Amino acid sequence: MTTANQEADMKKILREKQCSKEAVKAGAKAAAIACIASAIPIMLGARAIPWARANLNHAAQALIVSTISGSAYFIVADKTILKSARRNSFRDQMRENDQAEYSPF
Repeated sequence: MTTANQEADMKKILREKQCSKEAVKAGAKAAAIACIASAIPIMLGARAIPWARANLNHAAQALIVSTISGSAYFIVADKTILKSARRNSFRDQMRENDQAEYSPF
């Protein structure tokens, strides 16, 4: 492997790590918002609606909130990874096109 290929591989690995960090941060932010946005109506509904008061104990309420938060995390993290991959593939394609224009061959 040449030095140029090693540098390109290292840059690719760094972009992948950055993409993962962005996805974790965006997913955690979405999970926190979803937790708060879902916990309030579930807690109020469990105390105000007779059916919910009779059938939803604290464990069921926690399960509903955690399921919503977890799904929000994974959905947003997946979308962030896909967005970053698309951005990186366009960036790589532009670099290849620029290099092809200036190549003497």
